[in-house]
Amino acid sequence: MFKRFSGIVKKEFIELLRDKLALILIFIAPVLVIFLEGYGLVFDVKKIPLAFLDYDRSKLSREYINSFVNSEYFKFYRLVSNYKEAEELIKKGEIRALIVIPPDFSRKLYKWQNVQVQILVDGTYPNRAQIVKGYVSSINFKFNMKLLQIYAKTLEKKEKFPIEVEIRAWYNPALESKNFIMPGELVTILCFYPILISCLAIVREKELGSIFNFYCSPAKSWEIVLGKAIPYIVVSFLTYLTLFFITVFVFKAKFIGNFIALSIGSFLYISCTVGFGFLISSFTKTQITAMLLAFVLAVLPSYLYSGYLCPISSMDIGGQIMSKFIPATYFLKIVRGIYLKGLGLDFYIDNLFYLCLYGFIVYTLTILKFKKRID
Repeated sequence: MFKRFSGIVKKEFIELLRDKLALILIFIAPVLVIFLEGYGLVFDVKKIPLAFLDYDRSKLSREYINSFVNSEYFKFYRLVSNYKEAEELIKKGEIRALIVIPPDFSRKLYKWQNVQVQILVDGTYPNRAQIVKGYVSSINFKFNMKLLQIYAKTLEKKEKFPIEVEIRAWYNPALESKNFIMPGELVTILCFYPILISCLAIVREKELGSIFNFYCSPAKSWEIVLGKAIPYIVVSFLTYLTLFFITVFVFKAKFIGNFIALSIGSFLYISCTVGFGFLISSFTKTQITAMLLAFVLAVLPSYLYSGYLCPISSMDIGGQIMSKFIPATYFLKIVRGIYLKGLGLDFYIDNLFYLCLYGFIVYTLTILKFKKRID
């Protein structure tokens, strides 16, 4: 039995290493993708072009404008003279926001009266608009605190403010998008490419007719399936090591966890994705069909429902249910927990269990399907 099994593994390794296209998909394509998305997919919003409509034109209004201009988040575009001019700039996409300072801005502030400043934000990109609103609120709060300090000093009030607000972001203090994107890229890439190359394994032999060699061999169905899967798991694990090196040492993504723990979780996840690729391959007859099914059933759901781009808690009930059937959902929690929080696998026993369960199901179905084909 072991001799048959090792022979299948050896044969599959040889075929895999001789296939130049498969080697490109395994080693070169994932590296290109992580570089392209690592440099191109950035959620940090800085140097936002900002215009001002200043009806007050006072020293205080200029200080208010400078509080925005001197921040790293906004870039001063120009002062506009009216709403129509500002509207044209927003339509052309030359500015993303307009701040309108009313004519009684300084007069009301000197009297310590409430004054309303209007903020017009380009809502073409909703996520960016929300970020811009948050930046504006933060800078406005700091300016208010500055005024309050001046006001207290003027009245010779030495006591401290009764409530002090201090805001901190845990695990990603600088809120750098690379610390969010890189772990997610590791998950999605290890979903797409192992499935893509493994889903062609059996169906390619169906097209060539070499599958009949297995049908006629004394090897059992589980020996054939697992024997063919092991080489794909091994080479995909090498891809994982390459991607991990790039995320940590090239993109400098934050990693404070245990590499061994991450590797164990990655091995289970890769085994699941390769197994799902074999399951697709066992049900299809052409390579084109297998690739399309892999994209629709695995790649798209992993991007949309795993929590990579949008938290699962923010999805509707349909999306939350869909996420339960995707291995990327469980692996993404493990990866981000290890990368950013330094948590061990003991925090993710349930996630590891679901990955093992998923792998058991897909390999069992593949073996049963392959057995039926032999019969």
